[in-house]
Amino acid sequence: MKQDLTKGSIAKTLALFTIPLILSGLLQQLFNWVDAFIVGNVEGESALAGIGATTSLYNLFVTVIVGFTSGISVLTAQRYGMGEREQLKDILSSFVFLLGAAFLAITAIGIPLTAPILTLLDTPADIFSIGKSYMQIMFLGIPCLAIYNVYAAVLRGLGDSRAPFLSVLVCSGLNVLLDILFVVVLPYGATGAAAATVISQAAMTLFVIGYTLRKYPLLRFPFRRSSPNGLILSSGTMFSLPPAVQAGTTSLGNIFLQRFMNGFGEQTVAAITTAYRVDCVIILPIINFGSGIATIVAQNIGAGNEKRAQETLKTGTIMIGIIALCLTAIVLFAGGPLIALFGLTAESVAIGKAFFQSIAVCYIVYGLAMAVRGYLEGLGDMLFSGLAGITALAVRIGASYGFADRFGNLVIGYAEAFSWLVLLAIYLCRFCLKNKHRQSLKQP
Repeated sequence: MKQDLTKGSIAKTLALFTIPLILSGLLQQLFNWVDAFIVGNVEGESALAGIGATTSLYNLFVTVIVGFTSGISVLTAQRYGMGEREQLKDILSSFVFLLGAAFLAITAIGIPLTAPILTLLDTPADIFSIGKSYMQIMFLGIPCLAIYNVYAAVLRGLGDSRAPFLSVLVCSGLNVLLDILFVVVLPYGATGAAAATVISQAAMTLFVIGYTLRKYPLLRFPFRRSSPNGLILSSGTMFSLPPAVQAGTTSLGNIFLQRFMNGFGEQTVAAITTAYRVDCVIILPIINFGSGIATIVAQNIGAGNEKRAQETLKTGTIMIGIIALCLTAIVLFAGGPLIALFGLTAESVAIGKAFFQSIAVCYIVYGLAMAVRGYLEGLGDMLFSGLAGITALAVRIGASYGFADRFGNLVIGYAEAFSWLVLLAIYLCRFCLKNKHRQSLKQP
């Protein structure tokens, strides 16, 4: 149920709100883990590399959806904090129609263009057909993801982080069962894994819609008679477009980096993409605590409680810092064994382990950056946050290509760590400028 984030202990409120987000994220990543784990161990490293070759392309759409709906969550939290309950239904219905229609069109266009795109990415010939079949099926689930994330974003803005967790829990269990059926029992390989994921995503979307209809009468709207609210779309887009553009630009950059990585051969593709699967799970607590900070700050700013918003940043930064240090220790000791679970060769495991060693020591930097970013986004500073992310991406791409001769395939990890340092510096500069401006307004 919804939670008032403007009262009580900040540390307790942040933890109670964020833990379900972390669990939801872990279960969502389980989708990819199960696909990769079962396919890698049943079909072998080539099939796993085929799935990995589509990762950056698929993530382009997922990150745009998540980025856009993060703005919807901030908008919902601020309106909820202001007491404008009647607008919440319009926020939900307007963006369900907008994103649902947009990503149906993208699916229709993307399926026939999959092969040309993989060709542009210089996908190795021996994994091309696997990657093509896998991605074409995965396209079918993207509209469901869009609708699910709109519902989840509005619920998070209300302070309800439990509903997305329950939704993902249901479909994660279904995904495991279907993966076993389609890959182990029926020899459908990577395409079977893709079908299992798409069916599970549809189930997740139906669950969150049913939950919302049952628990939140104020969010109910008639699909047939509803139409997007122009004013809501305009306000929401101001919050949502900057993070969506930043997320999309980042993913496009990752596609370029995927092409760059493909040049190192199948073994590096399998090793690094698998390492990123593990890394995405490892850093989830950092990302979700940053999102928690953004939502709590947004509700408090909407309620006019600026002091509590500032205290949320201080408390959240300490909590993220401790978490980041713990995650660094875990990855340094367990990174290699985690990668080995996916059925890779010893040589590929060694590459993945080296990647972790190059990046894990900078988790603390990434954590601090996400804390400050969450605060700024909670204030509504979405445009600057998006521009900062794009700048960090440009640094990452430039460093990857510029230092490839010196560091080889490990340059991918070093370049990302360096981009985190740049990102933190940018956010801290913005934070200091905002503080200085706020202090000048208080002076007589």
